[in-house]
Amino acid sequence: MSQLFQIHPDNPQKRLVAQAVEILKKGGVIVYPTDCAYALGCCLGDKQAMERIKQIRQLDDKHNFTLVCSDLSVISTYAKVDNSVYRLLKAHTPGAYTFILNATSEVPRRLLHPKRRTIGIRVPANNIVTELLRELGEPIMSTSLMLPGEEMPLTDPYDIRESLQHHVDLVIDGGFCGMEATTVVNLVNDVPEVVRVGAGDVSFFN
Repeated sequence: MSQLFQIHPDNPQKRLVAQAVEILKKGGVIVYPTDCAYALGCCLGDKQAMERIKQIRQLDDKHNFTLVCSDLSVISTYAKVDNSVYRLLKAHTPGAYTFILNATSEVPRRLLHPKRRTIGIRVPANNIVTELLRELGEPIMSTSLMLPGEEMPLTDPYDIRESLQHHVDLVIDGGFCGMEATTVVNLVNDVPEVVRVGAGDVSFFN
């Protein structure tokens, strides 16, 4: 049965953050809040945990996972970023965006788009995520918490735990954090392309 941690959204308790990271490092799958909605996450190199997330979401091998990063200094390790892309990222992070970028060799092949070697990168504006990433010291491999057959993500941590208590190791209750997906922007080519309109403002990219 999964654990439930109530972590304060403004002042996350260091003890609970450390315990959550320990669960991740031991191969755990967690549900955690972001600035858009709740998400599923695990450690970057953990193939077994990733397979568990794919089973929960009923995802195929073509699904693009996202690397949730603490800041831009981390992004350059996993994605190829030139000066113009860096300036654009700096202007829109942290925030409710997922950016599609060309991946570096640091990204495990199983996380990449099977044909294009691209990866989704995200820097959420959420204090709990920021503290988790700081304690973990690397990105969280993540996907939105959209259960099979559902049109909207679950928003109540207690409902989430009831639905997934035998499938995840931890649910972090960070309060209501929204129910809209991120805006997805493809930065692989010279001109940014809005792939999905979500919570992030798209006016800059039009």
